[in-house]
Amino acid sequence: MKAAKVFSVGMAGLMVLGLAAFGTGPGRVSASSHREAPLISSDPAADATDVYAFVSPDKPDTVTIVTNWYPFEEPVGGPNYFKFGDDVLYEIDIDNVGDAQAHIKYQFRFNTTVANGNTFLYNTGPVESIDSANLNVKQFYNVTKVVDGNATEVGSNLKVPPVNIGAKSTPNYEALSNAGITDLSDGSKVFAGQSDDPFFVDLNVFDLLSIRKLPGNMGGGVDGLKGYNVQTIAIQVPKSVLSKDGKAPSAPTDGNAVIGVYSTSYRQATTVLKDGGGAPAGSGEWVQVSRLGAPLVNEVVVPLAAKDLWNNSKPAGDGQFLGGVTDPELAKLFKAIYNIQVPPAPRDDLVAIFLTGIPGATQPATATLKPSEELRLNMAVPPSANPNSLGVVGGDLAGYPDGRRLADDVTDISLKAVAGAAYPLFHPDFKADALAAQLGDGVDANDVPFRTSFPYVALAHDGTSSVPHGTTAPAGGGTTQPPAGGSGEPSGGGTTQPPAGGSGTPSGGGETSGSIPSMPKTGVQIDHLGDIYGIVLGSIAALGGIVLLAGYAVRRKSAEEKVNNK
Repeated sequence: MKAAKVFSVGMAGLMVLGLAAFGTGPGRVSASSHREAPLISSDPAADATDVYAFVSPDKPDTVTIVTNWYPFEEPVGGPNYFKFGDDVLYEIDIDNVGDAQAHIKYQFRFNTTVANGNTFLYNTGPVESIDSANLNVKQFYNVTKVVDGNATEVGSNLKVPPVNIGAKSTPNYEALSNAGITDLSDGSKVFAGQSDDPFFVDLNVFDLLSIRKLPGNMGGGVDGLKGYNVQTIAIQVPKSVLSKDGKAPSAPTDGNAVIGVYSTSYRQATTVLKDGGGAPAGSGEWVQVSRLGAPLVNEVVVPLAAKDLWNNSKPAGDGQFLGGVTDPELAKLFKAIYNIQVPPAPRDDLVAIFLTGIPGATQPATATLKPSEELRLNMAVPPSANPNSLGVVGGDLAGYPDGRRLADDVTDISLKAVAGAAYPLFHPDFKADALAAQLGDGVDANDVPFRTSFPYVALAHDGTSSVPHGTTAPAGGGTTQPPAGGSGEPSGGGTTQPPAGGSGTPSGGGETSGSIPSMPKTGVQIDHLGDIYGIVLGSIAALGGIVLLAGYAVRRKSAEEKVNNK
């Protein structure tokens, strides 16, 4: 117990110096949990995409937890726009003991109303307030807080802002979004509504670990999530409410300083479909269908056959997945594809990062510590005045894997760790491969600025100026995102975006200004290719019709001749 409480000035300093020594370049990525398992990929309303937990930069006596759901929301999603599932139980779970149990739960249930069912319109005019009569489809929610099994309703009939429809329908979306920030009765704040997806990554990495510009730390990537929205549930909670003794931790060595955070979603065991267009009816026990804590775990640590099992499992049962951490498949692929000399199994460094927390930093100070996958945060580590998106790897103790901020490049950090960049901290005689600390996918940061106050996520992309994949941005789009340098640009202790001209703007096959991410164009550009296809297909159809008519005429003549011969 005493050894576990010895902080980390030494250990954390060792982490910073040790990891920095491996040459962390400018390459950065982020990662998340979009469509990570077979079953949940067919249930997007219940699919958690990301979990973030950090000490609030503008209110350091609180912790902000951001959970995102429903991946790949195109802004032009009408007329039935994206929303939270009325038949889904959403939950934010906090383990403030270190025993792999959720001692605090915030549960969210949603309800959708339609004012006028005789119109197909989501809104019948401009929506200038969250209570606007022009908003035909509205969503409300209740919040229940469960502490060690005791449930209390802390918010009821709370309002969800509308989605960001477009310039005419939602002309001041920032005001609408901010109107969705509400106080809970336990002293917390809450927000539930649509936002920009803060996850940024080159999804080309799933093409057999392809990196467009090796080794991935010099830009050249394409953000596959640029322009997409998600459904966000965020809470800002006083530290004293989260700690197990009811007091804000006074120092990183405080025995109550570390919490573990994860999200879960549930559906009822039985769903009955009805004739006549009636809404499905649910009954029975609530069954967990999604679970997410630290990023990348279910994507690349858990094997395909066990991914649905993972989403249904509890942290207390994570021992069954231990083999994926101690002997990860990703490390073997690094060796096979890029000939990186990865550390030997079993990987105790990854066990500390993903399952127990790092001793003296994010490991709970308890004699009953149970290894489990949770996003762990030391609440007593203050926000950084100059955040580094590589977190601890970049010398910033307030970043991942100590919690996770919106701008932390967790994919880069995780790739480096799996390749062995952190292994010498646990085994000083091991020399990490030089390439291990340079891995990345060449995407630097989010495509739009984050907000500087709760809920911090950027505003949802609007339908008017959205650019569906494979098309060119329209001239004079009506985006409602704050301009660079405006109210959406973080300052002080908030998260920051990379400077203009950084490696987040790829060249030589990457995305270009005014277009969305796509494969590089090669050969001759044909502006009217669709017209040519139309002419060709039309000609084929016409020829097919002529052949059919000719065949019919021949068959009819033959039949008439047979009749006449009789």
